[in-house]
Formats: sequence, structure tokens, C-alpha cells
Amino acid sequence: MIKWDGHTHTKFCKHGHSDELERYLDRAVELGFERYSVTEHPPLPERWIDDAPLMAELAMGFEELPAYFAYVGEYKRRYEGRLEVTAGLEIDYLHERFDFTERIVEPWADTLEDIVMSVHYLPGRGGMRCVDYKPDDFRTNLLDYYGTMERVVDAYFDHVELAIAAAARLPGRKRIGHIGLIAKFRTALPPADGEQVRERMERLVPLLAKAGIGVDVNTAGLRVATCGEAYVPEWMIRACVEAGVDCVYGSDSHKPEQVGFGWDYWQQAMNAASRGSGAAGAT
Repeated sequence: MIKWDGHTHTKFCKHGHSDELERYLDRAVELGFERYSVTEHPPLPERWIDDAPLMAELAMGFEELPAYFAYVGEYKRRYEGRLEVTAGLEIDYLHERFDFTERIVEPWADTLEDIVMSVHYLPGRGGMRCVDYKPDDFRTNLLDYYGTMERVVDAYFDHVELAIAAAARLPGRKRIGHIGLIAKFRTALPPADGEQVRERMERLVPLLAKAGIGVDVNTAGLRVATCGEAYVPEWMIRACVEAGVDCVYGSDSHKPEQVGFGWDYWQQAMNAASRGSGAAGAT
């Protein structure tokens, strides 16, 4: 196994930090990382969410993509021999809008090395709504719309299944981002049914294996006060390893000091899974 951070952000993130990528990469080198995937949020369809201030915080515009890829390319050259820097995107699963995803990807197909496909949005009150914005927003625009947490959970994992199928059509290394993101506000909302969540996650494993899609073992939930857990539980990591699904650590860093956050969780979970299955993990 190489030491790899597969989910990170940059100053191009509208809800991130203005520090240059150099600070993130120097931190990665200091921590002994060998590969570092830059996976910024690409554009969204116009008025994807009917909330202009929130839309302005979510993603870069099309006009920024050339500068973003040039920026990452420059750091790839600067850190060659010290750290493998890969150019990627955290692409949103856009329900019934794969045409828009193709519009993002096609001009950069030869440049894209890593794609993290994430489900951040579900149909809700008045259109598409964020699953990870704020607890009150979730309650008003998703929970009240679906009626129960069980229905929200099912809708979320239905979209994750569709995201796996969509990711399989894209170039580069692909993995599904923070599969357990639906639990971000778990202590601030009515509890989800743990058995239901586990059953829905278990259903994903053969789909991932068949599609050749990996899992972003995203540790950002550990630093979220309303979550306190990694977004991929240890049992899911074990099931993925046993099925031959790549499990790639992701700090989801939006600040330089978050690079490497939760690495010990990933390492411990992967070591336990590998001992149990005899598998070697992601490379």
C-alpha cells in the first residue's frame, strides 16, 4: 500500500481556504504521503439549487476549469520526485443530468486522473436540496418533504447506486465519495435506522465490485460535531476489501492543517480488514 490522500480541495473551492496548494502539499510530504489527489468541485447546472447565495458557495464556474487544471499541473511538475500529485475532480451525481457531467469531463478526459463521485443533492422541497448543508435546512427541505428519516435514507442510497452506474462511464480512477454522508447531522436530527443503513450499504458492495469503482474512506465526519464518525464504517471497509473494492483514504481537506486527518482510522481499519481477508488493500 502507498500512503495516499485521495480526496482534497484547493483555493478554487468556494467554501474552502485561500491558501495555495503548496501548503497542502508540503504538509503531505511532511506526513510521508506518496500520492496526493486534488479533487476540486466542478461546475453545477445553473440554479441547480434555487438559492443563489448557497449556489455561489458550492462550485467553481466553467470559466475556472482551465485555470484549475493548469494550477494542478504546475504543482505536479514542482513536486515531481517528492510527491505524486494527481489531477482530479469531485463530481456530483446530478440526477437525470449526465449530459452536464459529460460536458464537464469530455474536454479534460486526457487530464483527469482521479474522479470522486459524490451524492450531495436529493430531490426535496422546491427542487434539489443539499444533504450536507445545515441541520435545519435538512429538516425543512428533506425530512419534512420525505416524511421520515427512513425515506430520506432510502432516497439517498438509491442515488448512490445510480452514482456508481454513472461513475463507471467516466475516465480515470473512480471512487464514490463519503458513502455515509447522510449521517453528517446524525446527532441533530431524528436517528436513522442503523439496520436499514447497513443493509443499504451492503447492497453497494457487489455493485462497486462489478463496476470497478472504489470507495473514498472519508474521515471528515470525525471532525464534524454533529457526526463524530468516519463516513465509511469499519465493517464496510472490511466488506469492500473482501470483495476486491479499492478503499482509498480521503481527508477531504479544505484547509492545509486537515491533510492527513484521520489517517490512523483508515490505517487501523485497513490493517484489520487485510488480516481478516488476506487482501492487500488499495494501490
